[in-house]
Amino acid sequence: MASRSDPVTGLKGVGPARAKQLANLNIFTLGDLICHFPRGYEDRTKLVPIAELRADTPACFRAVVMSTPRTAHIRKGMDLTRVTVADYSGRINLTFFNSKFAAEALQYGGEYIFYGTVSGDYGGYGITNPVFETPDSPPAATRRIMPIYPLTAGLNNGTLTKLISLALALCDPPEEIIPAEIRQEFDILPAETAYQVIHNPKTMAEAQAAKRRLIFEEFFVFSAGLSLMRAARAEKKVSAYAHTDLTPFYESLPFALTNAQKRAIREILGDLQKGTPMNRLVQGDVGSGKTMVAAAAAYCAYLNGFQTALMAPTEILAEQHYESLGKLFAPLGLHTVLLTGSQTQKEKRMAREALSSGEAHIVVGTHALISESTVFANLGLVITDEQHRFGVDQRGRLSAKGHDPHILVMSATPIPRTLALLMYGDLDVSVLDELPPGRQKVDTFLVGESYRARINAFIRKQAEAGHQCFVVCPAVEENQELDVKAAAAWAETLRKTVFPDLRVSLLHGQMKGAEKEAAMAAFARGEADVLVATTVIEVGVDVPNATLMVIEDADRFGLSQLHQLRGRVGRGSAKSYCILTTHNRNEDTIRRLKALCATNDGFKIAEEDLKLRGPGDFFGSRQSGLPAFRVADLSLDMTTLRDAQQASKEWIERFGQSDTKEARALRERVAALFARAEGTMN
Repeated sequence: MASRSDPVTGLKGVGPARAKQLANLNIFTLGDLICHFPRGYEDRTKLVPIAELRADTPACFRAVVMSTPRTAHIRKGMDLTRVTVADYSGRINLTFFNSKFAAEALQYGGEYIFYGTVSGDYGGYGITNPVFETPDSPPAATRRIMPIYPLTAGLNNGTLTKLISLALALCDPPEEIIPAEIRQEFDILPAETAYQVIHNPKTMAEAQAAKRRLIFEEFFVFSAGLSLMRAARAEKKVSAYAHTDLTPFYESLPFALTNAQKRAIREILGDLQKGTPMNRLVQGDVGSGKTMVAAAAAYCAYLNGFQTALMAPTEILAEQHYESLGKLFAPLGLHTVLLTGSQTQKEKRMAREALSSGEAHIVVGTHALISESTVFANLGLVITDEQHRFGVDQRGRLSAKGHDPHILVMSATPIPRTLALLMYGDLDVSVLDELPPGRQKVDTFLVGESYRARINAFIRKQAEAGHQCFVVCPAVEENQELDVKAAAAWAETLRKTVFPDLRVSLLHGQMKGAEKEAAMAAFARGEADVLVATTVIEVGVDVPNATLMVIEDADRFGLSQLHQLRGRVGRGSAKSYCILTTHNRNEDTIRRLKALCATNDGFKIAEEDLKLRGPGDFFGSRQSGLPAFRVADLSLDMTTLRDAQQASKEWIERFGQSDTKEARALRERVAALFARAEGTMN
């Protein structure tokens, strides 16, 4: 038997060119081939009479060749072969392009099984390039449930099917990792059966059973991995924080904390006193006061002689945190420094010297914090803001600058709890589910293009009142295929035609980093009345003077993303508004957008978004740190996810520390899964 780790080049027919094509699908070994699962199936088991063939509906039929195949040379590099076939119900013309095989294999009077699609109207003119085989040959392309695989240029489904069959014949499938008791409890197929059946099912029911096993397996491995990570963290020992009296901090605040903030701080202080590294997510809606919770944790670290690093995804957000925390902590005797990429060399050097000497107690920065030249005297707490904006290794690289420092993650993206367990499954979760008093509710309206004049008048009214406005477009440049507003062109239209007397600026993701930072900083200083932007402003923008958010072609965004964008306004004392525009009249689309108009509760919106669109808005970026599942679809397989999470919990309790073959195999799979996830982030 061959090994699953053997290279695919050992297979017959896989030379350098074919190996390169397979590499484009991340297939390098026989094991990779076995784990290249179908994206769907075609049921080719039912034979249809020719008279019942329908246009644009692929089908199998049995027919006799009624004419000798005729091949004509159309032009250079193009030959066309035609043949007529018939059964008891009728006849149909077949056409093959550049198929020497068809011209030679199809014999007058011979009977064959064909599979293809009629082109044209009912009755059609024929079928182009059908696959075929003789009735007495083993079912390969017809009379079977045909797996349909993800492909790449130059590699067709038939070739990939043959290669996978070869790999299955040469080596064993992956080892069993799910104990028999759990398989029986959750009605899960054995591994050997599932890996064979997924590629060669005899019925669609078999295919579904095999797919469910593999979905369960992926979730089981991931959930077990998170549990093992938690267990490993619990074994680490750090100094328990002895000083947790935050009275001076509370007394310095110009406002009272919400009950949710107090609860989150209590949970954090409990973690800090355990003597094991904290790993906690503070998840709260836009404006729920996460920064004050993080500040309380930083003050506690200071009381116990440790430094804090807060990493933000943008320089604008880092500067905003630096200013607010600096003002808050200065009266308490804490020294706060800023460290970003756009600072002068002198400014960076001074900040780093203050950190290495211990003079600085808190540093707020961007990716500059994880550079080799940044050294801490005693880093004890790492805070990351909007964690999904960072690669999974970046949090680790910052943590490596201390001795198992405590980790606090902040996220303003409300996530349904089941998905939070996946995205942040190795973290304990604190939820801020109430807003501070005085936080503005943003009135939201959904309108069509017929309201354009009224929208423009409202933008002007806000500007004349001394306020500012965001206008968000889904595209940077015009694209006829998309038919949506483009930021660059729309900004020019507003500047020259609609608001020639107002200050209109532009911000989008294709601008250089320094240009983006400068445009956003200028808007924050009040140097523009209207900022036309893409979703680059979704996170990390705090302009209290902005009172209006206009989102063009709102149907192009997910609800959670729209909610994040809406959260850019309503940050000051003035009444704020959000206007969603769309010319899409689809009932589901309108229902989805009206759901946003009906509530400002991000968690309700997140649940609605999950029901309507699936989890793409939460995990659309590979920066989420979530491993790419090969079979599972989070929008469809939530029941299986919950079963697998329960099963993995049982497994950890019963077998987690055992040295059985299954336990060793599972630990190997966990390590491979997280190594693969980290590889996609770099």
